Amino acid sequence: MKNNRKLSLRTVSSAVALLALSACGQEGDGASSATGGKAKGAGKNGEPTVCLVMKSLGNEYFQAMQKGAEAHVAKRGDLKLKASGIQNETDIDGQVAAINGCITDQVDALVVAPADSRALVAPLGRAVKAGIKVINIDVKLDDGALGSAGLDIPFVGPDNTEGARLSGEVLGEELGKGAKVVILEGNPGAANAQQRKAGFEAAAKASGLTVVDSKTAHWETDEAYTVMSNWLTKHPDIKGVLASNDSMALGAIKAIQAKQSKIKIASFDNIEAIRPYVKEGTVLATLDQYGAEQAANGIDEAMKAIKGEDLQTWVKTKIKVVTAEDLG
Repeated sequence: MKNNRKLSLRTVSSAVALLALSACGQEGDGASSATGGKAKGAGKNGEPTVCLVMKSLGNEYFQAMQKGAEAHVAKRGDLKLKASGIQNETDIDGQVAAINGCITDQVDALVVAPADSRALVAPLGRAVKAGIKVINIDVKLDDGALGSAGLDIPFVGPDNTEGARLSGEVLGEELGKGAKVVILEGNPGAANAQQRKAGFEAAAKASGLTVVDSKTAHWETDEAYTVMSNWLTKHPDIKGVLASNDSMALGAIKAIQAKQSKIKIASFDNIEAIRPYVKEGTVLATLDQYGAEQAANGIDEAMKAIKGEDLQTWVKTKIKVVTAEDLG
């Protein structure tokens, strides 16, 4: 009986020792992080982990962004990617939850396209405090909110104001001076929504267009359909629409077709679903901002940050106006 008890104690002691060694091995797995010590999210081969938090994956633009990011990571082969999105464009709580999940997972870097330029600053501040490198893509975080929080987060993305101006000028050239137009705005809390509205207003002014109304449809197709339907009743002499993204342009098109109207549209994003309307002339222009490349560039900047390299304040990504001529 005594021999059995000694054997049992030795077995327990050995198991405890093995568990301790195993725990030490896990803690030591991975390369050094930019904050010193070990890379928090490193996998078996020591690759750092990068979280990509996007906006609505119901939007074709962000679906393409995710695919592009995954292809880029596969090509690089030196990191792990955790990609996520939200249910709809106004699901700010969903983005906060995703960011908190990245913090809990102790990832090495976080690349985020914020749904709101101010509301996401606080959770991103928590990520920075946790030693996570943060890169902002697509929608610029509010400079005032960043300053108040004592944060310096690099931005990788396009000049939204210039892009909207270029797209809007195509509509202006077609409609001519005095034509009445409306603007479909994005989320009021998103910097790119404000910037695109400013760009469209600049294009309207330069072309002599008259903006008779401007309202948000929160980037959403169904809401844009409702807004546009109301405008067609309120302003029956509208000649053009300046849509801050293609998803809202699709909603406007549906309302326009229901009225058998010949209203023309200038838009933003160049998603696959808008291209048939560009080809047949309802949409005169859309603006390609290369979302997949934005994500890839953001991931590259995150990897530089993890390695302790200096980053640019703004990595300006390319834009291109797309018309029927470009689509053949």
